Amino acid sequence: MSERDESYARFLETRRREICDMIGAAAARAGRDAAGVSAIAVSKTVGFDEVLLARRAGWDAFGENRPQELVRKLEAAAASPEMAGARFDMIGNLQKNKINQVIGRVALIHSISSAHLAEAVSTRCEARGIVADVLLEANVSGEASKSGFSPDELRAAAEGVVALPGIRVLGLMTMAPAGDADAARRTFSGLRELASELRDRTGLPLPELSCGMSDDFEIAVEEGSTLVRLGRCVFDQGYALRD
Repeated sequence: MSERDESYARFLETRRREICDMIGAAAARAGRDAAGVSAIAVSKTVGFDEVLLARRAGWDAFGENRPQELVRKLEAAAASPEMAGARFDMIGNLQKNKINQVIGRVALIHSISSAHLAEAVSTRCEARGIVADVLLEANVSGEASKSGFSPDELRAAAEGVVALPGIRVLGLMTMAPAGDADAARRTFSGLRELASELRDRTGLPLPELSCGMSDDFEIAVEEGSTLVRLGRCVFDQGYALRD
């Protein structure tokens, strides 16, 4: 390993400990068990060499937002004994013509953003005799720039979507407005409340809430997130964690 790689490896190890400590503290503030929160290292901006170093640093779950890059990293991971047991999730927008690149290859699809997409994934999975674990993406903040079901759309569609064959709905996902802690808290608490409502409607446990990124993951944990998606704070040495 080069001196540069050794330095980066030390950074990844130290940063992971810091992130885990922050998640633990946020969970404690909310009276939660930190074991109920999983952190996903969003590797979309780094290459496989960095992913491998992150794996050595203790990360065991990774997230990608482009199917082509996901496939490249999965192929590289398959050839690396050190990546055995590592999990990859699809966290980005999923186009219908890319579904076959994703299903059967990832642990979880976070971004089922419409009933039409859910139906398309269901059809493709049925044709291959598999079941995909998915989250329904909710645009809780109402921002026009964000994809996903509006809360009212999700209320109307939930029972039909969860009944589709070929998919297993495990919960909800959302993104908060950038740079606004109060708006982030409202968004995350809104997702938690929406999930509670949908549990009553569907009878499903919907245990997973995927929310919180580098700038707001502590708030997300305080508001009930079970999956935080962390990119810059994991991989970027120039990113400063909040004190």
